[in-house]
Amino acid sequence: MSTEKKKSSPLAQIAAGLVILAAITGYYLYEAAGRKAGPAETAVETPATAAPAAQGGLSKTLSTGTLAAFLIHPEPKPLPDIAFADGQGKPLKLSDWKGRVVLVNLWATWCAPCRKEMPDLAKLQQELGSDQFEVVAVSVDRKGAEASSSFLKETGADALSLYVEPSTKIVTDLQSAGLPATILVDRQGRELGRLLGPAHWASPEAQALIKAALAEK
Repeated sequence: MSTEKKKSSPLAQIAAGLVILAAITGYYLYEAAGRKAGPAETAVETPATAAPAAQGGLSKTLSTGTLAAFLIHPEPKPLPDIAFADGQGKPLKLSDWKGRVVLVNLWATWCAPCRKEMPDLAKLQQELGSDQFEVVAVSVDRKGAEASSSFLKETGADALSLYVEPSTKIVTDLQSAGLPATILVDRQGRELGRLLGPAHWASPEAQALIKAALAEK
């Protein structure tokens, strides 16, 4: 661990901090634009008052219990075709999953909340993973694939496929204000909603959210 700190120059740390700051600023501008264009969001909603999302099964009533902080958009939002790689270094893009529902999760080995939620993400993949759905957990750790693979095994989350993108580009592209960040993507590659921070992804609420997304065609 001390070796890693020696390798990291003050200039590199400042550059990484500026990228994260830009991502945070971009995300808030992104959300502000969404609120201006769509219906006003309220802090508390009931099934009778919540407006359903445009694509059918998803509604804000699904943001409840352990997923109360999950933001479901009134309308699906376009996403960039983010690029990353698998554990063997094969280049991949989000569009490779077109036609499937995807839960994209950004994480790193040094992220304490990520360590807590990774086993739940793995359980969600075990229970609902199929040719129609996958948890695509992408490590943005600069240590690379080997360290990320060891982390998945260590945390009991090796049911997840290993995907890596050891730069800050994917963080900026997805306008992620920190880690972990989780984005629900529909079959057309559009963002249905997102959560910044950890969640209990093995919960009934999480399963209900994914099943509602899968029910949409």
